[in-house]
Amino acid sequence: MITLVGAGRIGGALARAAGARRLPHHVVRRDAGWDALREGTGPVLVTVRNDDLDAVVARVPEARRDDLVFIQNGMLRDWQAAAGLSHATRGLLFFAVPSRGAPIEVGGPSPFTGPHAAAVVEFMTAIEVPAEVVDAAAFARVELEKLVWNAAFGLLCERFEASVGTLVEAHADVTTALCGELLDVGARKLGLPLDAAAREGMIARLLAYSRSIAGYRGAVKEWPWRNGWFVAAADAIGVATPCHTALLAATGHAP
Repeated sequence: MITLVGAGRIGGALARAAGARRLPHHVVRRDAGWDALREGTGPVLVTVRNDDLDAVVARVPEARRDDLVFIQNGMLRDWQAAAGLSHATRGLLFFAVPSRGAPIEVGGPSPFTGPHAAAVVEFMTAIEVPAEVVDAAAFARVELEKLVWNAAFGLLCERFEASVGTLVEAHADVTTALCGELLDVGARKLGLPLDAAAREGMIARLLAYSRSIAGYRGAVKEWPWRNGWFVAAADAIGVATPCHTALLAATGHAP
């Protein structure tokens, strides 16, 4: 049985989808359901916001922490290491839930890696959400690509007061430059090989994804997990990021 921690947009949508198909599941809410974690087994899918992760982990019995599955956007690796959870199962969701109570809008396959990856993919498939098991190296590449999209396009949407589709068409040069800059920093910090062809392919996918959801308009948020991580990473490896730095200053987000 799968356990869902959090009943917000994502957790609620997954629970409703499981309920509609009569799949066994348990929902842990802020004020209810925690006791069941002491005796249960199977994946514990954590669907809360990044800033709530510490509080959630603190309430999970030690014996169940190996069952945790993290699906948050942003760079979780440093937090996982500090929390002693580097071995935990990770996933990236490629579907949307526009508002609380709305149904799942399916996108591409959601990748999962780690001890409970296969069980989570089985659950996702059962609720008709595409998902796949990938190895750690493949997950890291997708993780970086999605992180760059969130950080770059959120910042650019603020700077130009435009949707992601408009950015790709009307501000292509700065969009491409920022994506490339962040990819270079992220790949070096994570120790990922990134030759010219791979870099070009990633940028092309980032732009293509933005065209596919042209009306979406992002913003800078979850600073320590997104843009702030790139600032710290660039400082740590001694790499200048003039495009990112200038855009942060122009939008009032300079560290």
